[in-house]
Amino acid sequence: MMVHQSVEDHLLVPVSKPKIGIAGKTGMWRIYRPVIDYEKCIKCYMCYINCPDVAVVVEKFNEYPKIDYDYCKGCGICATVCPKKAISMVREE
Repeated sequence: MMVHQSVEDHLLVPVSKPKIGIAGKTGMWRIYRPVIDYEKCIKCYMCYINCPDVAVVVEKFNEYPKIDYDYCKGCGICATVCPKKAISMVREE
């Protein structure tokens, strides 16, 4: 007998977690940073799924994603894959 589980029954856990490297936190040399417009965000988690640095954090299902700027390198993949264009890349000051 097969038991079907809902999406809420699964944890959103990254395969790996960012760590401080030999050169420090990788977000220190970022030129552009992603900013999420929560008015546009539909919580599809494409940014979370596609972030190569595990810098997009979702703590619980149905919560908005957050950016961990300590480890975000500013590659812009999250902004590119967002179907609602809710993520914009803003130049660091």
